[in-house]
Amino acid sequence: MVQSASDPVVCITGGARRLGHAIAQDLAQVGFRVAITYRHSAVEAQQTITDLRARGVDAAAFPLDLAHAEAIPPAAQAILEHFGRLDALVNNAGIHSPAALDSVSPSQWDEAFALHARAPMLLTQALLPELRQRKGRVVHLGSLGAAAAWPQYAHYCASKAALESLTRTMARAFAPDVSVNCVAPGWIQMKDSPLGLQEDPAVAERFAARTPMQRNGHAAEVAAAVRFFLTGPHFITGQILAVDGGLGLV
Repeated sequence: MVQSASDPVVCITGGARRLGHAIAQDLAQVGFRVAITYRHSAVEAQQTITDLRARGVDAAAFPLDLAHAEAIPPAAQAILEHFGRLDALVNNAGIHSPAALDSVSPSQWDEAFALHARAPMLLTQALLPELRQRKGRVVHLGSLGAAAAWPQYAHYCASKAALESLTRTMARAFAPDVSVNCVAPGWIQMKDSPLGLQEDPAVAERFAARTPMQRNGHAAEVAAAVRFFLTGPHFITGQILAVDGGLGLV
């Protein structure tokens, strides 16, 4: 693979691990140059970039704590200066720490909303002039939890519901220049569970049994959904695409 300055650039927040890593690998295969941001995963970020560059992909990693609003504009500028353009943004970064609703702390509540709703809004704002110029795309990573009632994850579910609302509002506000959509995964089988816990085979099997497709999802399937929004018709905007095997129907 040989890339040039005319090839499109995508920024993926939280692109060093888990779904973000899978999305970065997938988009690189279809010709995107790749920027990833990371908070604590410096080692994984560097390995991801090394792997991509070994395949001829123009890739770079940028440290960014999305919980700190003041850090977002400088990071956005650094990405633009490095690549010279930006065509797509994938707001993937998030947290999945459990806390019972009757004991969730203000800091846990605020962190969930800062990462899942405020940060996507601020980063999209910071990159909006460039995205408008490029007729760009934005994809948010939502969750089946946005429509669920999970007592141990109320802060997570509520913040992801806010992100879905933000998707629709952004789609209307930024049209016709920028398309904005959301991919909402269900239970995705990985080394640890979708909620950040060590994988419990019994729990995974229970979710698979409840899912109409009779299995859990794979990271590659989420990445393919993101790719659809970034490479398919620009006319599609304001949509929430569930990648859950029908689990949300149960």
